[in-house]
Amino acid sequence: MFLAVAGIMTFSASTAFAQDEQAAATEEVAQAPANDLAALTAAAPEVPLNQALKTKFIEGGAGFMSLIIICLIIGLALSIERILYLTFSKTNTKKLLAKVEAALQEGGIEAAKDVCRETRGPVASIFYQGLLRYEQGIDVVEKTIVSYGSVQMSNMENGLSWIGLFIAIAPSLGFLGTVIGMIQAFDAIQAAGDISPNVVAGGMKVALITTVAGLIVAMILQVFYNYILAKIDNLAIDMEDSSISLVDILTKYNKK
Repeated sequence: MFLAVAGIMTFSASTAFAQDEQAAATEEVAQAPANDLAALTAAAPEVPLNQALKTKFIEGGAGFMSLIIICLIIGLALSIERILYLTFSKTNTKKLLAKVEAALQEGGIEAAKDVCRETRGPVASIFYQGLLRYEQGIDVVEKTIVSYGSVQMSNMENGLSWIGLFIAIAPSLGFLGTVIGMIQAFDAIQAAGDISPNVVAGGMKVALITTVAGLIVAMILQVFYNYILAKIDNLAIDMEDSSISLVDILTKYNKK
């Protein structure tokens, strides 16, 4: 939410400046003679990328472009939060299993619980929940691991539905801007009484810019979304493999 507020403030502060520069440039081109237009275009300095983006933001319409930018900022904030959460949830399962097995041999179940309690991540939490119910039998431990594994999967997938929502909304807002731009173009044609490029250009520009912006935002968020899903799949595989190994370790310990 902090990123969203900062982004909105940044675009709001730069909008007025970009509008003044665009108005000045338009007035300059209008005052230039027709035969000097090519020379003026050739001599124009290269526009920086950030200034070009500001100009396109204004040309696309502040209302729809602001909504699309908000979708991008909030979607990126949620994606970064998920990536950090999943990164810190990663556990060296082989090392953890070795520690649990050694703790079982030296201090029993309570020592193994202490090892899991001191280790972060969903795998250690699943191990701890299983060890809590060791006295009830291995079958109960297995059921506990499966049930608590589903809870940890839900925690890892938390927020993905919102990212998917912004992936769907961003291009929809772009297409809505396209429709409104086409309506404006036809209104201009009706008011002018004829079809000419100058009459249609304004509405068509709004339509194309909003569509491009919405599609770009959706593609950026889709990349993050797929990356998060890949990390969740890797963690899920680690949880399943390590849970099976823990049950084997507890079975051997129970026989001893």
